[in-house]
Amino acid sequence: MASKLGNNLIRNVFSQIQKRFLQSSATLSSTPPLPNTATSSSSFTVQFLVNACGLPLKSAISVSNKIQLDETNPQKPQSVIQLLKSHHFSDTQVAKLIVSHPRILNVKVKSNLQPKLEYFVENGFAGELLPQIIVSNPSAIFWSLDSKIKPCVEFLRSFLHSNEKIATAIMRTRWLLDVDRIVRSNVNFLMKEGVPSHGIGKIILFGRVLSQNPETVIYAVNAVKNLGLEPNAPMFIHALRVMVSMPPLIWQKKIGFMKSIGWNEEEILKAFNRYPYCLAFSEAKIKNAFHFYLNTMKLDTKTLVAKPALLGFSIEKRIRPRYNVLNLLESKKLIESKIQSLFISEKDFKKKFVDQYIPKVPGLLEMYLGSKESNKIDTRK
Repeated sequence: MASKLGNNLIRNVFSQIQKRFLQSSATLSSTPPLPNTATSSSSFTVQFLVNACGLPLKSAISVSNKIQLDETNPQKPQSVIQLLKSHHFSDTQVAKLIVSHPRILNVKVKSNLQPKLEYFVENGFAGELLPQIIVSNPSAIFWSLDSKIKPCVEFLRSFLHSNEKIATAIMRTRWLLDVDRIVRSNVNFLMKEGVPSHGIGKIILFGRVLSQNPETVIYAVNAVKNLGLEPNAPMFIHALRVMVSMPPLIWQKKIGFMKSIGWNEEEILKAFNRYPYCLAFSEAKIKNAFHFYLNTMKLDTKTLVAKPALLGFSIEKRIRPRYNVLNLLESKKLIESKIQSLFISEKDFKKKFVDQYIPKVPGLLEMYLGSKESNKIDTRK
């Protein structure tokens, strides 16, 4: 009974808000003065969010629970929206910002928001790039321009030499605009160890490594070096990324698993140095790959050690359909199957091994497309 009364009360409140919204005029300027109560404030906020921000009524009601706008000063939130749109923010982007960070509507425009947007524009992040950065990383709106944003952009520019890469880094990693002592400490350590500037740039784009506790990064660097990869080696940063994600106990467990399926330490080391991500895959994925490559394709362990990236491909979505095509063509003596055909793009594989042989092999296209469709793969890729 109490639950039913509670539900009725909630419905009545929402009904009142909807009625007030429907009775209001299309423009905020003609909204009649309302009593200074919590209900009227909520009603005005919902009206503004729907009329000026384009939010659906349900979203507007939800956002109004997080922020209340001052109905005596509607120009304040309106000026925020106008400034965003003047910098090429679409209606959808504005609405997304407001839903995720409603307090943006209370930001001071001239002293806060405008200088930040202008700084990004002056530094080359104009046009569509600026809205993408802000929508992906809305916290930039609330961080200090002088103590957070400017130092971050300068820091990123010293390693990433294009605005597109800087924007990508900021969009991928929300904390990156707050370049704190941990990030700087990790970067300084990596440079001291001999990781080149372009390597640091790639690590920045990876994001997660630099946010780790410095002790974790020190451990990971030493562990990778002990496995035979030097900091200036192309695969070092990839190995570092894998090692940071694996606590020592997990790493030892993965090594034990690789040994249990037939690899020795030398083979594991060679495979890791060639393609570090091969040890980041789940045990189930690796087992499934081993079974198919060794038992169905009749490859040997030596081949997998030489080309460990094979362990990362989806057997059902990529490898098996290709194997079926190659096996059929080989049985008709039309090709000599080569392992490299498993690495090329879907588009190139279809062109080289399917389209070319359709006239000679009835049903080849149907077999290929059928297997791709069953695995929900887009053959145009």
